[in-house]
Amino acid sequence: MKGRPTIYKDEEIILKAQGLFWEKGYSATSLADLSRTTGAGPGSLYNTFKGGKKELFIKSLHQRKEDFKKFKQSLRNSNKPIEMIKSFFLDIANADKHAHLKGCIVANTIVEMTFIDDELENEAIDILKETEKLYTEVILIEQKKGNIRSKVPANVLGKYLVTLWCGINSLRRIYPDKNVLKQQIELQLEILN
Repeated sequence: MKGRPTIYKDEEIILKAQGLFWEKGYSATSLADLSRTTGAGPGSLYNTFKGGKKELFIKSLHQRKEDFKKFKQSLRNSNKPIEMIKSFFLDIANADKHAHLKGCIVANTIVEMTFIDDELENEAIDILKETEKLYTEVILIEQKKGNIRSKVPANVLGKYLVTLWCGINSLRRIYPDKNVLKQQIELQLEILN
């Protein structure tokens, strides 16, 4: 006898699960939570994601990598990549309070999984390191063109932007206020002038 046909698409399940993981974190999200949020029964979830909750979480992080790849392509095709990076950061200030309180799923994962799960921690670390590498490449090119006056080495500035990202995602929880965040982000981005 055949099982019921799956009416849920993997990508839809991943995006719905990602939203839940983003709000609650990995540890606080139960299989019942995932089933309720995705609309897929526990059996369907385990049939689709053999590694269970952990596999679904990793796929949620990989989906963020896909978004990063799109950003990377846009940045590489831009005539003004530094302005695009600045806009990326400044757009954070315009998010709603709920988005501010969620922060960043990648940064959240590093904080939550340190000392708990090396595989999940490293998945998140890899995303931020890829981001740092991209920033470093773009900054180096723009420094050589004279579009950035700062003499701080590009690799240091790449790490600086990742530091800013992690810090802003904590600050936005403390001050979920557009004006406060915009002021702080603009101040930090001065180094890219």
